[in-house]
Amino acid sequence: KDICEKLEGMRKLVLQIEERAPQILTEYRRKIEEKAAELLENAQIEESRLAAEMVLFADKICTDEEIVRLKSHIQSMQDTLGQMEEGVGRKLDFIAQEMNREANTILSKSNDLETSNLGIQLKTEIEKVREQIQNVE
Repeated sequence: KDICEKLEGMRKLVLQIEERAPQILTEYRRKIEEKAAELLENAQIEESRLAAEMVLFADKICTDEEIVRLKSHIQSMQDTLGQMEEGVGRKLDFIAQEMNREANTILSKSNDLETSNLGIQLKTEIEKVREQIQNVE
C-alpha cells in the first residue's frame, strides 16, 4: 500500500515536470529578448534567429522521452505489484533503477530551478520505494 501511494506521488511529480516545460521555453525567450534589447540598445532581433535559438534550447532541455518512460515505469511497477508472484522483488528493483536513470537525465537536462526541485523530489521518492522493495521477495 505504501509503495502504491508513493508511486501515485511520483506520477504527480512527473506531471508537474511535464507541465513546466512550455513555461521554461516562454521564460527563456523573454530572457533572450531582454538581453538582446539591453546589448543591442533596443535593436530588433530577427525572428528567424530567435526561432533558431529557441529550437536549439528546446532540443537541449527536452525531457519528453524521459517523462514517457517514467510514466511507463510507474505503470509497470503498479502492474507488477498487482501480480505479486515469486521473484517480483527483483523485477521491482530493476524498474526502480530505470526510474532513477530517467530522473537523473531530467535533472541533467534541467536549467530551471523549479524543475530541478521537482526532479530531486522525484529521486527521493524513487529511493524510498527502492528501500521498500528490498523487503519484497
